Parts: sequence; structure tokens; C-alpha cells
Amino acid sequence: MDWCMATLERAGPCDSLPCGGGSERTNETRELWVGDALAENCAVETYMNPSGSGEPITEHTPTDRVIAWTLERFARQRWMMTTSFGMEGCALIDMYARLDVPVTVVYLDTMFFFPETHELRDRLVERYPHVDFVNRGTTMTPEQQAEIHGGELWKTNPDLCCKLRKVDPMAVVMRDVDVWVTGLRRSQSPSRAGLNLVEWDWRYEVLKVSPLFKWERTDVWDYVQANDVPYNKLHEQGYPTVGCTHCTAPVLGSKPGDYSRDGRWIESGKTECGLHGGDGI
Repeated sequence: MDWCMATLERAGPCDSLPCGGGSERTNETRELWVGDALAENCAVETYMNPSGSGEPITEHTPTDRVIAWTLERFARQRWMMTTSFGMEGCALIDMYARLDVPVTVVYLDTMFFFPETHELRDRLVERYPHVDFVNRGTTMTPEQQAEIHGGELWKTNPDLCCKLRKVDPMAVVMRDVDVWVTGLRRSQSPSRAGLNLVEWDWRYEVLKVSPLFKWERTDVWDYVQANDVPYNKLHEQGYPTVGCTHCTAPVLGSKPGDYSRDGRWIESGKTECGLHGGDGI
């Protein structure tokens, strides 16, 4: 399935994302990209490369060209990348950083990060001086959360814990964003299997771009190794993914090139925190 241009008609001037012009998302008419299962060979749009020739952006466009396109296409919009410091996010940060342009990467420190995750963040900050790593996590301390909701909320109500420490802070972040770049991949979980390269996120009302949407974990691992990209040392200790300390456990036999949601919220059956939909909300 490729991508087509569609228009969402409401009321008001078309000067918001991504039609061009302003960056206020209060305007009611937006041009957006959606997956169209009935249309084949339909490009997102034509990207004019430095040589001046037109280049259609489709799901088959190489990742490096997609990244260059996002920087050019959304230069006048408020865009950012988010990461939870997973291997995919680290690889994507490296790809953008190689273009030597200022990039903002937002992360949500839940105050339950592993020490290895903080150490990884510090290595990334040192490695990529053009990248501005911004923590927009909750200000609610674990002690305050326990006082209001009881102790060990991650056990008694993990959905609420994720909402307080991830989903609600992200909603605040998204108020000031037009374009959201993510490191999501289709094969990460069933709830992400329908992920598109470019799609409209109705919850946050932003354009969502996922340059790695067709990559496999082995592709990510190969890229990380080939380019000496910093990654979380816990991947070498059986952790295919790394979240909060209380809700992440190692998986027997897991290697850095493996990916699964096993080991996450193992006492509740959750597989998603809720930031990207799925069963975490």
C-alpha cells in the first residue's frame, strides 16, 4: 500500500500543517496524508532534491531520502522526534544527526528509568552535539503518586501508572507540535502492524512520520553495529526492550538483535504503554 494526498474539510483558512504558511493547529482545514488501500503507486508528494529533479516519496523511498525530505518539507513547522531510548530511537537519532542540522529529541523521564538508560542518554548527548535532548516527563514524584494513588501503582493499576507518567505528559508536549517523528516499526507488535510511513494522529492532532516503519529489528541492529551507535547495555543482558524498572524484565535467550514485547508488564498482560495507541489505554 502506498500513500495518497487527502484533504480534511472543516472550516477556516488552509494555513496550517502541512499546507504551508503558519504553524497554528487551531485552523480547521488541513491537508493530511492517509493510507489508501484502494490506491496503488500513489506518492505522498514529490520531493525536489538538491539537483532540482522531482522525487516521489512513497513507502518504497529509501530511509535516508525520507529523512532528508522531512527536514526540508517541515522546516517551517514545529516538529520533533521522541524517544524512549530504545535501539530504534538511537538509530534514528544517528540518521538525523549525520545531516548536521539542529534536531530536538523529546523524552519522558518517568522517574523509573534504569541507571543504564540514564547512562545511555548521557552518551547520546556527548555523541550528538547538534541534537537537543529535552526531558518533558512528569513532575509528579513517585512519593506523590503513592500518596495519591497508593503504593506500587504499576502493580495495582498499570494503565493508570502509564497514563500519569507517560500519556498525560505526552499530551502536554503535543500541544506545541505539528509533526511528530517516531522510531516505530510495523513488526514491533500487532497493534503497530498497520503503521504507515506518514499518517495523521487523531489523538494528538499531529502529522506522524515513522521513517523506520518497514525495518526489522535485525536491520536496526545491523545499522547500530555498522555505525557504532550508542545503545542501552541492557540489550546485552536479555532485555529486548527497556522501559521502567518495575515493568521491564529480561527475556531468557534474548540477544540485542532480537525484538519482542515479552518482559514488559509481565504481571498484567499489557504490551503497550498507550503513547501510540494499542492496549495500553
